[in-house]
Amino acid sequence: MKIILSTEALHWFTEEMAAKTGDSIKFFARYGGASPLHAGFSLGVRMEEPDEAAVQTEHNGVQFYIERRDEWYFQGHDLHVNVDPTVDELIYSYEKA
Repeated sequence: MKIILSTEALHWFTEEMAAKTGDSIKFFARYGGASPLHAGFSLGVRMEEPDEAAVQTEHNGVQFYIERRDEWYFQGHDLHVNVDPTVDELIYSYEKA
């Protein structure tokens, strides 16, 4: 399992979440919504220090990660993060690792 962020997504985090060197951004499973992997769950994102990261990547000094307790959500898929330019919001896709 990997986290792959597009250049546009990295820019989005800098602009919309004011992410800067030393910050940590968590992707997590949340109840509600829908995803291609799980009905009734969707992917959340927030700025938070890691507790027990299962996977992480760093770009420009910002750490992006997924906790061990949320591994189930990805079912062996890599997380791809991009931006929908028509609404300037994050979009996620999942590819089998």
